Amino acid sequence: MKKTIIIWLALPLVVMLFSCGGKKTPPPAPALEVSVTNVVQQDVRLESEYTGQTYGQSDIQINPRVDGVILSLNFKEGTLINKGQLLYTIDPLPFQTKVSEAEASLAQAQAQMAKAKSDLDMIEPLAKINAVSQRELVAARATHDAASASIKAAGASLENAKIKLGYCRITAPISGLIGISKVRVGDYVQPGAMSVLNTISDLGEMRARFTIGEQEYLRIFREVSSENSALKGAGKSITLKLSDGSTYPQTGTLSFADRQIDPTSGAMTFEAAFPNPDKLLRPGQYVKILVVTDVRQNALLVPQRAVIEMQGISQVYVVGEDNKVQLKIIQTGPTYKDAYIVEDGLAATDKIAFGGTQLLRNGTVISPKATDWKPGMPGNKATPNN
Repeated sequence: MKKTIIIWLALPLVVMLFSCGGKKTPPPAPALEVSVTNVVQQDVRLESEYTGQTYGQSDIQINPRVDGVILSLNFKEGTLINKGQLLYTIDPLPFQTKVSEAEASLAQAQAQMAKAKSDLDMIEPLAKINAVSQRELVAARATHDAASASIKAAGASLENAKIKLGYCRITAPISGLIGISKVRVGDYVQPGAMSVLNTISDLGEMRARFTIGEQEYLRIFREVSSENSALKGAGKSITLKLSDGSTYPQTGTLSFADRQIDPTSGAMTFEAAFPNPDKLLRPGQYVKILVVTDVRQNALLVPQRAVIEMQGISQVYVVGEDNKVQLKIIQTGPTYKDAYIVEDGLAATDKIAFGGTQLLRNGTVISPKATDWKPGMPGNKATPNN
């Protein structure tokens, strides 16, 4: 009985011994495959972005120069028109009447002139033989001179009346795109700065105005003024971005800067000109103007998605010779396309591991997967690490 009990108590121990002895040690886990790229070193032209608005090469407002009722609109709104084309007609009847009155006044003055000249021609010979007094001669000459002056005044009045009559036909001062009319047939208009009938824009070359802060202006001015400045010529290649985020295909050039800094905003207004062959740009568009304001030579660049930011500290995984990654603190500068400029913490020969996995830790040995990367290169996304 005692032997049986001992056998039953020893049986579990024997089973455990056999079980432990038969279990095999698992193989080590394979190294984590991680995308790796080299630090890129190159010259970088940094662009600053400013908000601006577009204007036509010429934006001419059409204002009436005489008052009256609009009789006709002789154009199609929103179309291209030619210089000298008839746009509006104002009721000419009141001005035609004034022309007729001025013509009558001129005819009357000419008749008076004819009589005065006849009287003077008759009196002058008589005065020479003392047949009439000198007083009568002086009076005849005065009458002749007054009649001559009346002709000039009547002629000027007639010319003025004709000019005003001509203002009843409003023609295009330039060729360009005309907008929506502010008045219709039957509306009464009168001269004045606030009385705008329409606007014509020359779209051959568009202007984009933007402002730069005073401190930024001073920095750029000093940089451009320095000898052998890398910023010289930057004003000849200005980029324009449209409201949908697309880049305008034509490159612009800086036209001018305002004479003063606006004391209310502390900024200076600049203007750039852009070719507009397809008439894509229209006046009044809000755009982004990209201007090269800094040049970094031999800058070190790393992908933005490889940088880990925590509590204001930027870090990257640097791959060593033994494929072991080390987390390094770096100092990042401005962004350039899809990259950061690294100002401190890396060397040009370093290799960077892309993040994107929670398994990557400081000191982890990885299986590096070389990835070709350049700033802004299309289709250059690293394969996500699982």
